[in-house]
Amino acid sequence: MKDVVSTDKAPAAIGPYSQAIKANGFVFTAGQIALSPTTGEVITGGVAEQTKQVLRNIDAVLGAAGVNLAAVVKTTVYLTRPEDFTPMNEVYAQFFATEPPARTTIFVASLPMNVAVEIDAIAKL
Repeated sequence: MKDVVSTDKAPAAIGPYSQAIKANGFVFTAGQIALSPTTGEVITGGVAEQTKQVLRNIDAVLGAAGVNLAAVVKTTVYLTRPEDFTPMNEVYAQFFATEPPARTTIFVASLPMNVAVEIDAIAKL
């Protein structure tokens, strides 16, 4: 059994997917990019600003599922440029200051809407 998670505090899906799914005691978020939940526009600035918005979006989706970033057990980070790893990592560390989740970082050729970073998360309910 699965339950769809949806909130207007994070950007609406831009394709045929859910913001998150609750199943078997976990929340699986869709990949979030640096979209403003109010305007649907990409946040201006570099990868640090985009990472902040991505993690705020993930936190909002998790909140709609009844948890927060502290419940995250695994993330996957997608970056388009290796030189963005350090600034992304510095912001990421602020959001996961204690007991950070397991993480995989993957470098890709491009991301939706030409953003610099996309992150998805798995959290324990």
